[in-house]
Amino acid sequence: MELSKKAVSFMKMATGFKFRLFLLRDLPMGYLAGLRVKEITMEKCVITIPYKYLTKNPFRSMYFACLAMAAEMSTGALGVAATFGQKPSVAMLVKGIEGEFSKKAVGLISFTCTDGAKMFETVERSKLSGEGETITCLSIGTDETGDEVARFKLTWSFKARKP
Repeated sequence: MELSKKAVSFMKMATGFKFRLFLLRDLPMGYLAGLRVKEITMEKCVITIPYKYLTKNPFRSMYFACLAMAAEMSTGALGVAATFGQKPSVAMLVKGIEGEFSKKAVGLISFTCTDGAKMFETVERSKLSGEGETITCLSIGTDETGDEVARFKLTWSFKARKP
C-alpha cells in the first residue's frame, strides 16, 4: 500500500519539535510525562516514556496510567497517520484497552506497535464501506535492557464521515 503525501508529512512532523507543540496544546499530560516518538513508519511506531518524578508511583516503578498513555500513543499515532488528510475525513475512537504487567517499569520504557499496515487497511475498508471498522492492536513495552514490562491491547474504531 502506498502512503499518501499527507501521511508521510504527518510521520515527519511526529518526530520533531512540532510534535512537542502538539502535545503541549492537545495532550498536556503527554508533554509533562515526556512522551516522545522514537520511530514511526507505515508498519510500526515506537513511543518512549521516562521513569521520573511525574510518572512514578509509590512502589518505585512507573504508574500504570503512564504506561497505558504511551501504549495508546504507539497505536494511536499509526491511526492518526492513516486518517490524516483523508477525504472524506475518518473519525477514530478507542473502544477498549487491556493491559498486562510483567515487570517493574523503571528507566526509559519503549512501547512498540507493529500493526501499522493493518491500521491503514482498516481505515481503507471504512472509507470503502462507509461503515465503522474496528481493529485490535498490540503494543509491547520494554525497558532499556529489552525486557518486556507490559503489553497492551487497544481496540480502535474507525468510521468514514459522510462527504
